[in-house]
Amino acid sequence: MSGMNKQGRPTSFAESGGGAERTTFTGNKGLELEEPLIFERDTKGACGVDLDEPEGYQPKIGKFERKNRIGLPGLSEPEVVRHFVRLSSKNYSIDAGLYPLGSCTMKHNPRLNEKMARLPGFGDVHPLQPEQTVQGAMELIDTLAHWLKTLTGLPAVAMSPKAGAHGELCGMMAIRAAIEAKGEGEQRRRVLVPESAHGTNPATAALLGYKVDTIKGDGNGRVDLEALREKLGPDVAAIMLTNPNTCGLFERDIIDIAKAVHEAGAYFYCDGANFNAIVGRVRPGDLGVDAMHINLHKTFSTPHGGGGPGAGPVVFSEALAPFVPLPYVVQKDGVYDLIETEDEAEADGTSPFGRMTAFHGQMGMFVRALAYMMSHGSDGLRQVAEDSVLNANYVLASLKDVMSASYEGPCMHEALFDDRFLKGTGVETLDFAKAMIDEGYHPMTMYFPLVVHGALLIEPTETESKQGIDLFIATLRDLVAATKSNDKERFSGAPHFAPRGRLDETAAARKPILRWQPEMPAQAAD
Repeated sequence: MSGMNKQGRPTSFAESGGGAERTTFTGNKGLELEEPLIFERDTKGACGVDLDEPEGYQPKIGKFERKNRIGLPGLSEPEVVRHFVRLSSKNYSIDAGLYPLGSCTMKHNPRLNEKMARLPGFGDVHPLQPEQTVQGAMELIDTLAHWLKTLTGLPAVAMSPKAGAHGELCGMMAIRAAIEAKGEGEQRRRVLVPESAHGTNPATAALLGYKVDTIKGDGNGRVDLEALREKLGPDVAAIMLTNPNTCGLFERDIIDIAKAVHEAGAYFYCDGANFNAIVGRVRPGDLGVDAMHINLHKTFSTPHGGGGPGAGPVVFSEALAPFVPLPYVVQKDGVYDLIETEDEAEADGTSPFGRMTAFHGQMGMFVRALAYMMSHGSDGLRQVAEDSVLNANYVLASLKDVMSASYEGPCMHEALFDDRFLKGTGVETLDFAKAMIDEGYHPMTMYFPLVVHGALLIEPTETESKQGIDLFIATLRDLVAATKSNDKERFSGAPHFAPRGRLDETAAARKPILRWQPEMPAQAAD
């Protein structure tokens, strides 16, 4: 079925017997429309609005007055709309198909959530409004905080962090504040981080001035408990550990790990990126966790941010609750209030380490997350975890006879493979992933975790149907078969059918072109 779609039709003109792939005068291919950069479409004088010439004026900026055009492209309104619509069609998205990235839960964002986030009083709320005018919004924040505390079994939560890495920083700053409050700030300067950790974990610890000490894993993809115990000492501030971990496995020794860390006088920070695999099933507080960030965009279906609308609340144990950052919501006699200053916090019995962000957090994400929680209920959230683990194990069981699974036994929310199945084929992990683009799939996470050579990490999430996963599995099996049949052409130049071919990613990373410049006419030869 190579080169065919599910119904057996050829996928290109060349494969249908037409010889070399047909090109078109326009560069368009049916509904796949070619689109230049918006600067290349610039037409001098074209604008969506007619503006009157300004009356004469005397510039006040002297030699800094602009001499040339500002450089913004001139287009009519239809041209601008068409440009961005055409660009959007070139992007892969969760609305277009299965998004199998491992370690970064990419699941459907229910449209009901979007409707709720646009309700008056949520969509148009302003952070500087008087508190008496935003009582409903503050009640929603407090209700979401209650759900997060209930689901994690921890008594306090900071809602203001804007993303996972920001939440990590928040949690570790609370740990540092607790250590300093005990007079051990100068002594405890080391943070333990498993070798399979997300890269943000050691980066966060280093940012706060801690020395990062790596913990080796055992042969089963989990933290080596004895290696951990050997690393513990009076200079350890905390451990930063993900559970389920980045290999898609549950840390079986998690309670013993927490006990050993606490006996050493240190704190347990848990990376909550994979909470989607255990939500409603396991409460991190019962495992001994002191602080954990929660990615609302992963577990509770708010959109992935792209730098803007992220949200990474952090839950805290009783030991760290007094150090939760400002501001936070309190409720008394049915009235909601924000604790925003250290004096107010002291009167409330807390000692915040400071403030993480200018205001309280990302209101739109709070609305979406709570809508998701209330739509599912406690039993539905439990099913989220069960279905995500079921789907991942279905992928693992269906592919492990043709692809090399990195570890024995079942997985949690993601299936991890390595590149042993490609040995001797001449096909690299990157080639395999690029060929997936030709089949209409975004590649899975590649080369991560770093502890697995040529890693291929797949997380189908709970929102994919069996039919969708079956087609994905069949596609991967077909690609594997092609590697064994020496069909190198299918892989070496892939993707062949994407709007753009294979990029020189190394050159793009090392020599990025960050600003468009018009082509200059060639100089005439002397």
